[in-house]
Amino acid sequence: MTIQSLIDKQDTYEVIRDQIAAILLAETTSQQALATGEGKDPDLWAFDVYVERFNPWERWQNDRSEGTPIVNVWYESDSTDLGASEMAYRQKHDGLFHVDCYARGVSKADGGTGHVPGDKAAVLEAQRVTRLVRNILMASTYTYFGLRKTVWRRFVQNRVIFQPTYNDRPVQQVMAGRLTFAVEFSEYSPQYEGETLELISAQVKRADDGKVYFTADYDVTT
Repeated sequence: MTIQSLIDKQDTYEVIRDQIAAILLAETTSQQALATGEGKDPDLWAFDVYVERFNPWERWQNDRSEGTPIVNVWYESDSTDLGASEMAYRQKHDGLFHVDCYARGVSKADGGTGHVPGDKAAVLEAQRVTRLVRNILMASTYTYFGLRKTVWRRFVQNRVIFQPTYNDRPVQQVMAGRLTFAVEFSEYSPQYEGETLELISAQVKRADDGKVYFTADYDVTT
């Protein structure tokens, strides 16, 4: 017997990845509005959000300005927790999701007699954006990423600052911070769809000793 319904859905890991991106997009917009209301520079809370990009920073290759920081959300892997999983309907998975925060640095005056080199500015900016993103995603509001019945728990497993590369060469004056989230969640499998019982059919049979077994039809739709 084949599966009865068309499989036309996302798996949970895809839902979680997209939900992380949606949270970040909503919060950068909200935080900019809050900053404006407090008389602060809203650009310090601004970043562009991408999903599953390999080199989202490529727009900076021919751009000498700092530009808006970039946040890229991507899924790495997950494994099944057999002890907490059902054979057919629901399986518990332990997954890894990365949130990469890219920033470009430009040399500038430091307000005194010296200047801040572009490479240092990139590091500090990457750290700042990574800090902002971590605080958003670890806020109590998003304990389950807004997926309470699907996500069991989430936490930052690792945080690292790195310099992205292109063709095995470092990208000049661009740095990034990576937040790796370990997420426990449920995946679901298609289930057998039973048919509605309409009739119970019965018969009259005779045993070898002549005893009669009476059976009948029962309409169960009424």
